[in-house]
Amino acid sequence: MGQNHLRILTMLKEVELVGLFDTNVELLTKHCQAIGIKVPNSVEEAVNDAHAVVICSPTFTHANFIFKVAAVGIKHIFVEKPMADTLAAAIKVRDLAKTLGLNIQVGFIERFNPAIAEVKKILNTAEHVISVDFARTNKISSRITDVDVVTDLMIHDIDLALYMNGPANQVEAKGVVNNDMIDFAIATLKHTNGRFSRIQASRITEKKIRSVQATCTDMFVDCNLLRKEIIIHRDSQTKQVSGEAYKISSQEESIEVRPQEALLTELQAFIQSINDPTTVKPSEDAGLDAMEICDLIRRAVMS
Repeated sequence: MGQNHLRILTMLKEVELVGLFDTNVELLTKHCQAIGIKVPNSVEEAVNDAHAVVICSPTFTHANFIFKVAAVGIKHIFVEKPMADTLAAAIKVRDLAKTLGLNIQVGFIERFNPAIAEVKKILNTAEHVISVDFARTNKISSRITDVDVVTDLMIHDIDLALYMNGPANQVEAKGVVNNDMIDFAIATLKHTNGRFSRIQASRITEKKIRSVQATCTDMFVDCNLLRKEIIIHRDSQTKQVSGEAYKISSQEESIEVRPQEALLTELQAFIQSINDPTTVKPSEDAGLDAMEICDLIRRAVMS
């Protein structure tokens, strides 16, 4: 993931890369030489001349790196999701951000998915949203060894559920645990505005699924995030047809989603936030909100 961030950052004219760090010395040397910068011996050396940093290391290192770069005066920090590996660590990061006035953006990339942006607009026009269902499945990746499916996959949709439906005051969950790690989970969130979110995440399912479906009183919204397809099913209508008294028909509307790389849009938002503090982005508060729900789901499944 770090190399994906590096690819985008090298494309942006408003960005000057002054330092890189990775524990893989061979990989670090390769990219430093390609950019034309010195190979550092530590994180502190890498960020010595930096004004902002992007942290995309393993989950268990996130909080530690945030504290390291904040200690040397870095105020602008992008950190991949989740903000920390535990709720306690996430609280410490949030408190640090408030104390030092840090500008933290958490890598909830799905907020910048053009299909999600379109679905949110559609729901804002709905007569009444009853429930939004999220499904995210993928066969386990060998590179993910430090977090369960809740923190690895489900957290994306937990953030989307809070982003679309607001705060939640009730959480129920069930799941499957293998070797003390949750590999499959289903959660239901009841939001303070009366809406429901049903979230399914699995890394033992062979089929890769990324979907959002919304039940509203005047429409049903079906979004395939992999294909960037959105179909709206409207209320059935009664029509007069010659030769017949009445005929029931339903309306189906396909919404075009413009192609757009979410990672590019996400990093552009981070850069904009450096110059404009009012920029809307997932902050440390969003990071902590998602971790609180993760913790409740994890406790429910493990019990």
